[in-house]
Amino acid sequence: MCASTVAVHGYKCQEFEVKTDDGYILSVQRIPEGRTAGGGQNRQPVLLQHGVLVDGATWLLNPPEQSLATILADNGFDVWISNIRGTRYIRRHVTLDSKDSEYWNWSWDELIVHDLPAVIDFIFKQTGQKTHYVGHSMGTLIALASFSEGRQIDKVKSAALLSPIAYLSHMTTPLGDVAARTFVGEITTLFGLAEFNPKGGPVNKLLKFLCAQPGVDCYDLMTALTGKNCCLNASTVELFLNDEPQSTSTKNMVHLAQTARDGILSKYDYGSNYNLAYYGEPKPPKYNLANIPRNLSLFLSYGGQDALSDGKDVETLLDYLKFHDVDKLHVQYIKNYAHADFIMGITAKDLVYNQIISFFRNYA
Repeated sequence: MCASTVAVHGYKCQEFEVKTDDGYILSVQRIPEGRTAGGGQNRQPVLLQHGVLVDGATWLLNPPEQSLATILADNGFDVWISNIRGTRYIRRHVTLDSKDSEYWNWSWDELIVHDLPAVIDFIFKQTGQKTHYVGHSMGTLIALASFSEGRQIDKVKSAALLSPIAYLSHMTTPLGDVAARTFVGEITTLFGLAEFNPKGGPVNKLLKFLCAQPGVDCYDLMTALTGKNCCLNASTVELFLNDEPQSTSTKNMVHLAQTARDGILSKYDYGSNYNLAYYGEPKPPKYNLANIPRNLSLFLSYGGQDALSDGKDVETLLDYLKFHDVDKLHVQYIKNYAHADFIMGITAKDLVYNQIISFFRNYA
């Protein structure tokens, strides 16, 4: 990833492999400084965490002056980019092969317990500093759920959450809505699919079936998934669709669908009998976002056209944060932004990224 998306623009870039405690090998990139260097040794680390069906390269799709990763590096930050298990750059495990169904036996619960701690601990060991965190979409979900359980709090300085997703009940994307209703747990056994690969045969058939449903227009796949983005460059979208959407685990998709259907944020629901064996109770334990430490600095930015992170669901999230320290919670609303504008919008630098930079500088 360094060679194809970072070094070509004249930035230093380092590749790391980070092992999780359950044996997955993750790919992490570091842009230690901007093109003009400077800024001394004590650059503040920032971790960028991508969403579902994409990888860390989504932070680098636009030219350097419009991409968050390079903008942060040019503004004196030490930038780290995480790629979770199963993404294209690294599909390795200590004992499992990515062709094994067991390799794909995880949902976002496991990202909270294994992937996020592994990456954040690694950055802490490398830099000796707490990190700022930027998440988009599922990258916000795993951070919020983590913080609610008190995980990583000692190593995270602040968090900027773009298109925050915690509640999905009001999701208006036609494709997502149909998928959430179709994606009952049985689908895994129905297809015998552990890996959810949107470009592979069986999932492609499923997508065609979903796209044939009334009210779903997949001619413009991006809009069908994310809502009507206002500010994307056509060549960036083309670049994006060359490599995305990427694989995730079917179990992860089912878990996201459960979140959308049930209207609550809880661990994976195996069904009452299996839940008893797994959790010791018939229903999966909930993540209580009201437990997020009130003094953790949070910046939330959401869009009025976002079909995945709907305004009503963001309001539910903000309701859980109503007792948060007033000076530690910053909320930004951009009326004409949809889901992808936050990472690929040509106006995102002026509207969002500059705000993130001043937010981080205030809490450095």
